Amino acid sequence: MAGQLFSIHKKPGSVLLAAAICFSLCSPVLCHGGRTSSLPRYVGSSACKPCHKKEYLSFTRYAKKSTSYRSIERLKKGLSTQDLNKCYGCHTTGYGKPGGFTSIEDTPELKNAGCEVCHGPGSRHVITGDPDRIKKKPTRKDCESCHTPERIRAFRYTPLIHGGGH
Repeated sequence: MAGQLFSIHKKPGSVLLAAAICFSLCSPVLCHGGRTSSLPRYVGSSACKPCHKKEYLSFTRYAKKSTSYRSIERLKKGLSTQDLNKCYGCHTTGYGKPGGFTSIEDTPELKNAGCEVCHGPGSRHVITGDPDRIKKKPTRKDCESCHTPERIRAFRYTPLIHGGGH
């Protein structure tokens, strides 16, 4: 038994990170102010890293979305609150949805458009490890919630589903 525990702790934090994420997601007091919720919650891209290292590294290295909050920081001085809220919808993870981005102070792990923008809230997948608890293959329709025809021309958008997101 002691050897088994020791081998778990030798892994570079992945088991401990997964346990911490699982605890925080399962604890209604921590995440829901004492209320229970059956809705899946957003957990942030770093929660994907322990099991999806290759995809996470590729995403953070090559996908512009992984640093999308920088655009908001660059432009926010000239924006009204209403315009800024429109930016959050596409440049953060889950803004306006249960458990999504609310502010840089309260949900910094969701400040960029991360894995869950395409694959949906990850709490159930992180807790269970079940691949059926996450959207495996996003569709073009998923992309078009942010990438409208005007934005595609303006930003020279190539859908990640076709160009490779990770």
